[in-house]
Amino acid sequence: RQVLDELHARPFQLVETPRRVLLHAFSTADLAAASERAALSAWCTATGAVRPDEGANFHRAVFPTSRLRWERHSEFSTYGWDVPAPGDDPFHWPLPQPTPVGGSLAAPGPLLVAIDLALIREEALKPDWQTLFDPASLCVSTVKGGAALIATDFRQDARGFTRILVVDRGLNPAAAGALMQRLLEVETYRCFALLGLPEAQRMGPIIGRIERELVAVAGRMKTATGLESNAALLDTLVALAAELEAEAALSSFRFGATRAYEALVRSRLGVIDETPVEGRSTWTAFLDRRFAPAMRTCQTASERQAELSQKLTRAANLLRTRVDIALEQQNRALLETMSERGRLQLRLQQTVEGLSIAAVSYYVLGLAGYLFKGGKDAGVFPFEPTVATAVVLPFVVIVMAMVVRRIRSSHGEH
Repeated sequence: RQVLDELHARPFQLVETPRRVLLHAFSTADLAAASERAALSAWCTATGAVRPDEGANFHRAVFPTSRLRWERHSEFSTYGWDVPAPGDDPFHWPLPQPTPVGGSLAAPGPLLVAIDLALIREEALKPDWQTLFDPASLCVSTVKGGAALIATDFRQDARGFTRILVVDRGLNPAAAGALMQRLLEVETYRCFALLGLPEAQRMGPIIGRIERELVAVAGRMKTATGLESNAALLDTLVALAAELEAEAALSSFRFGATRAYEALVRSRLGVIDETPVEGRSTWTAFLDRRFAPAMRTCQTASERQAELSQKLTRAANLLRTRVDIALEQQNRALLETMSERGRLQLRLQQTVEGLSIAAVSYYVLGLAGYLFKGGKDAGVFPFEPTVATAVVLPFVVIVMAMVVRRIRSSHGEH
């Protein structure tokens, strides 16, 4: 049901000319939707309007002559208050019914967009209506095949509102409501798209500094030799990459939102289908000249971030390869040293083994000599002790060598 109902979410309102709409857009990224919805529900209860549904992100509070339209988006909320337009002054102030936002209904966050849109009939339009706008940035065009004329200067008036004038030349209520909603969205999304420009301007010097440091590190890489120097350069690159990734994490959402808002602005302007008025710029032409460069600045900053991250990765991989090769060479030299040391230990062991055989044989022959001498004195052995010792000498040495080898083989098995 949620998927099916999405096509019918936030429908256009039927609007009868003349009409006045005051729209406020507040940043609500730090405010939970449930908290904002609860405040709106309390206001609806106090004024006798229907309360929003649980979990709703869209609500209309309808009164006899006025309406409040609330929409909750990903990072902002809009409150549109529309009333009948009094008199022949399209931007007459004050309104017969004060807007609830800022009065009985508290602002849910910082105000970022304020729009004052007036829908009047052509016969009620004064000849000097253009004096309501700044002539340097006034944009005028016809839409809906000439059924309406739209005008704005994209500037704030003395009360902080951006004025939009819609002249009805034959709009039906459905077309008037759709046109007004799209014009409000163009201005709202334009303002939120431009939030990426300060972020791009903040990131510019940081990206430039990291690029210069990368060039300096790449220059030192040409002459760097040895494990320590390459490892120091690698540490520098890793630090630069970490700084860039931290900044990218802070700005990635803003740049992504800017791209999305820009696409929405282009989409709404395409649906409006403007026709130029002689001597005046259309909304699309004005935004192409002023709005598009800011969007390209944001896009360039985002692309520089991505390209610089790739360059840092390639340079770090190159240095890491150098460090790995140096470590392999160092390990190879260490293994060769250990192998040589093992050969020396083997030779020493063989020498000690020979000496141990001679020493043990010497002690065994000494014991045998005492045995032969004792046997001679006792009359048991008829031969000379020295001759007997000389005779058994080869056998003792052979036996001792076999015993030592057996002991060494036993230790080797263990």
